[in-house]
Amino acid sequence: MNVRRLIPATAVAGAAVLGLTTLSACSSSDAAGGGSDGKLDVVASFYPMQYLAEEIGGSHVSVTTLTKPGAEPHDLELSPKQIGSLSDADYLLYLKGIQPAVDDAVGQAGVRNTVDAASLTTLEDHGTEVDGHDHGHDEGDDHEGEDHDHEGEEAGADPHIWLDPVKYAEVAKGVGKSLEKADPDHASDYRENTAKLVGELDSLDKAYASGLKDTATKTFITTHSAFGYFAERYGLTQEGIAGIDPEAEPSPARINEIHAVAEKNKATTVFFETLASDKTASTLAKDLGLETDVLDPLEGITGKSKGADYLEVMKSNLTALQKALGAK
Repeated sequence: MNVRRLIPATAVAGAAVLGLTTLSACSSSDAAGGGSDGKLDVVASFYPMQYLAEEIGGSHVSVTTLTKPGAEPHDLELSPKQIGSLSDADYLLYLKGIQPAVDDAVGQAGVRNTVDAASLTTLEDHGTEVDGHDHGHDEGDDHEGEDHDHEGEEAGADPHIWLDPVKYAEVAKGVGKSLEKADPDHASDYRENTAKLVGELDSLDKAYASGLKDTATKTFITTHSAFGYFAERYGLTQEGIAGIDPEAEPSPARINEIHAVAEKNKATTVFFETLASDKTASTLAKDLGLETDVLDPLEGITGKSKGADYLEVMKSNLTALQKALGAK
């Protein structure tokens, strides 16, 4: 996980107040409150939460996201106006552990219908960081059926639950139920929309399981160690270059380790993400004689994204992985 996520909320409270980031709205509203159109006024912390709110809420919600498209969500700061306007929302959807400024602001807002997506599934710890990086799991580990019971927001818990379609579906179900309670007049529509989205996520999961079942290698190298749940779900091994920061320069020792891993496991590609520089990935790939490609952690959708929404980008990720891993 990115080191910035581990900063205590109290340490970022001041930064949250000083931030100048503006709200990005998916509707015409620029403020968190409103509801003059009769719709449920929903504030989502960043894209994966926004997507759930829009897909499940449908025509009954007006969704505003706190993170502008193209902005690095972990660095988000909030202005006093933004923090104050949160209390006007009808419904807040966020993911604790990703954005310290949001965690702190949500606690102050006091909105009755506040949902932490992390509470709707089970978080896991995907390895101990050593020398600044996450070694991940050993090649060929079979984690299927394991009981990973990490209650609460304990230190080291990985918040990247949306990159696992199965866990994301669990969260979607919880969001659907919470919207039913917040707006009972449209409960049947929320149930219908939730069922549709869960079905799409189930199909996505099956596509990944089938598409990555038979590959020449199970190891992928990435600048951002965001794919722990994903790797575990599909029997892959994630090797982070610098582990916690997608733009960090890897140490010479880590470069040597990655070189050895690439040779041993026949890795072909160094993946980078859309919201960070590809400098580290390109330099390392050149040194090791490997290719580069995008593996999008889906923390935001921009013009550089290989798809218009979550499902399209995840399908693009599958195509990239199949190529890199030598899927048969």
